[in-house]
Amino acid sequence: MTSHVLQFTKLPDLDRKAVAPMPKLAEGDHVELRIHRDGGQLQTLCLPASAVAPVEALLDHLRRGERVALLTEDQELSPSDASTILGISRPLVVVRMDRGDLPFRYVGKHRRAKLRDVLELKAKLDAHQKALDALAEDTEDLIVNHGL
Repeated sequence: MTSHVLQFTKLPDLDRKAVAPMPKLAEGDHVELRIHRDGGQLQTLCLPASAVAPVEALLDHLRRGERVALLTEDQELSPSDASTILGISRPLVVVRMDRGDLPFRYVGKHRRAKLRDVLELKAKLDAHQKALDALAEDTEDLIVNHGL
């Protein structure tokens, strides 16, 4: 079953090769998108400066062949969608919800968590994993170099 909330997209290889990287912009530069309509019409859309960095990042990820999804921080995710972002199983997401680690609300019988809360939990999990990795490295050092 495909999620209706969390949809990833990827550029085909042929399109990836056709997309040039955005040039570095100087102060005062602006970005315009040109749309060539089927009927031959040309439409130009000016991007505000604050929108350039996210568009540049999106294009950069797509050019590298990465799959991307566009979400808003207030967007609500199912436990399955949250598990995709967190890199843990859906049942473990539900356990985190029940423990209070991940705030959620019910929509009917279905749980929903805000993306910002999922990303906050991901940052905590990543920090814990980094600490565990450092501890494992220290332990290995003690065993190898100090015979403990």
